[in-house]
Amino acid sequence: MSALDPTEVFRQEASELFETLEAALLDLCQRPDDRELVDSAFRALHTIKGSGAMFGFDKVAAFTHEFETAFDLVRKGEVRPTQELISVALSAKDYIRALIESPDTTDSIIGDAILDDLKRFVAPAAAAVAQVQTAQADLPAPVPEPGSAGWQLHLEFDSHILCNGSNPIDLLEDLCKIGPCFVVPVTDGVPLLDELEPEYCYLKWDVTLHADCDKAAIDDVFMFVVDEMKLTLTPLTQAELPMVAPSLLADAAPVEPKAPAEPVAAANAPEPPAGEVKTAEPKRDEPKRADDRGIATVRVQAERLDELMDRVGELVIAQARLSQLAANGSDLSIKMIAEEIERLAASLRDTTMGARMVPIGSLFGRFRRLVHDLSRDLKKPVEFVTSGEDTELDKTMIECLADPLVHLIRNAIDHGIEDNAARAAAGKTEPGRIELQAVHSGAQVLVTVRDNGGGLNTARIRAKAEEQGLIAPGAALTDNEIHQFLFHPGFSTAQTVSALSGRGVGMDVVKRTIENMRGSIDISTKPGQGTTVTLRLPLTLAIIEGLLIRVGEGRYIIPLSAVEECVELMAGDQRSRGRSFLNVRGDLVPFLRLREILQMSGAAEPHQKTIIISTGETRVGLVADQIIGNHQTVIKSLSKLHSDVTIFSGATILGDGTAALILDVVQLVALAQSQVEKQQMNEAA
Repeated sequence: MSALDPTEVFRQEASELFETLEAALLDLCQRPDDRELVDSAFRALHTIKGSGAMFGFDKVAAFTHEFETAFDLVRKGEVRPTQELISVALSAKDYIRALIESPDTTDSIIGDAILDDLKRFVAPAAAAVAQVQTAQADLPAPVPEPGSAGWQLHLEFDSHILCNGSNPIDLLEDLCKIGPCFVVPVTDGVPLLDELEPEYCYLKWDVTLHADCDKAAIDDVFMFVVDEMKLTLTPLTQAELPMVAPSLLADAAPVEPKAPAEPVAAANAPEPPAGEVKTAEPKRDEPKRADDRGIATVRVQAERLDELMDRVGELVIAQARLSQLAANGSDLSIKMIAEEIERLAASLRDTTMGARMVPIGSLFGRFRRLVHDLSRDLKKPVEFVTSGEDTELDKTMIECLADPLVHLIRNAIDHGIEDNAARAAAGKTEPGRIELQAVHSGAQVLVTVRDNGGGLNTARIRAKAEEQGLIAPGAALTDNEIHQFLFHPGFSTAQTVSALSGRGVGMDVVKRTIENMRGSIDISTKPGQGTTVTLRLPLTLAIIEGLLIRVGEGRYIIPLSAVEECVELMAGDQRSRGRSFLNVRGDLVPFLRLREILQMSGAAEPHQKTIIISTGETRVGLVADQIIGNHQTVIKSLSKLHSDVTIFSGATILGDGTAALILDVVQLVALAQSQVEKQQMNEAA
């Protein structure tokens, strides 16, 4: 497989920086006085600007530089990050992303308008600063007196700092703006010419700074590269400070070496008392090696992970065949090898599946901007709360889950959360609230979207369903069954059509997408208190634990996550009028005979077994001839020729080389419900 194009690498890294920048800006809306958030946003901007210039994205570098300049007063604390300013900054972030993704089609007029808006917000403070600077320029430049206080610095930059778009010389010049500096390059780390990499930085610097400043002022100079360097500094007393001319980066003889300085452990380390020099460490830490970077994580193309998962699936199938052959033979050594391969294959399967697992927080972060913009456009104050961000899900599931959650969150804000007047009339003093939660539940992940709005209007949903002919007037339905009409194509209870909703398009897509992921949707609501939508999803779409059953001569797989229990089918479980129910500890559970659904010929087994499955609150029994046992199921998709076969979600290969179809639990439950409804309508007639 060919290597990635360098510009594609930049786009991927920029995408991560955009997430960091957007998260910092959105957090500033809630915590405008948090300096760490401002610094985080500036570090992301600075890296985007430097990397953009290095990879030839000159428009990106130029626009980001103007963005930094306009936003610099926020970093200095001279402009407060208001909601309006954050909104413009988010628009600037979107424009930079557009410049990277489609530079040829991005309108520069939009960028100029965004920069004008930024400058308009910071103009009053910028004018005040310029006035102060003009007044200071008229004063004579201060010349440090002999023996004034200062700092001794030792700078060691990561060898890749130039590749990351930063220039140490620029940083030294910024340091000189604090006060006159005496700078001496240290060349002992420069290799021979044949070993020298042109894009690496090998120089170190010893700097004597003539300025009575605190450590925070020095930290501000290096705030954007703090993770790419080692800074050690020692405060100098008046007696220790050498006499130096106030020139910038002047050539001079090396300063006499001082005692080794103490590494800067943290930005908030306490300042030493005046005139006191801290005891220095006896030995300076070793500088970072170039090969130390990237050890913790490695960027891997998604296609390679998919290919690896396919190979592991084939290995699991081959291992099952080997185990079956070994079980049928009498050679002990073959059985021992088969057991060892089974253990290794299981370990490799778990490791590979773990590599595909991604924290769902990477998805949750995308919706903060969505809620922010919808709250502004609809003029509804909405608080967005997430939990369970560390819950891991297969990367394929993460990709498929994005659009359904967008629809659910938009509906919750547009339809669920009331406007300010309605909330006040209902006695609600708290703002609107959207909660997005993920939690593991057995072999499933439950993703919940909850709002504190007015809840679903069940009567209106029923009236709309009757109006569209989906149910007969007066039909006996539970509230949960009525709420399921929300997922019917073209169904909407909105009184008017807006830019956000009202056409009945979206919720049907949500249901179809979740069912294609072998998941299900539950809805619960409390009038006046809000609605909760829960998505029940399998952990992965690649390999699952399944229950292997036999119906006639065929073998089938039921996802084990949907199985509640297995019971014997008794003769008394057949009811009158053709309706079949099981009595499971006092509860009547409808059941389906798989022999009839699959149209199997021949007589049924005398002692049939019933597998109780469930999706949400609905339970259904599936009658089979035999329960064979658990099976590691490698899922293979069916071809397009079988797209009309709805009760099967895929197939797998068994240990003897034969195929087994995987039953679609959601479709089987829907089939059972439709049969019950048909029987009820026949009885009513």
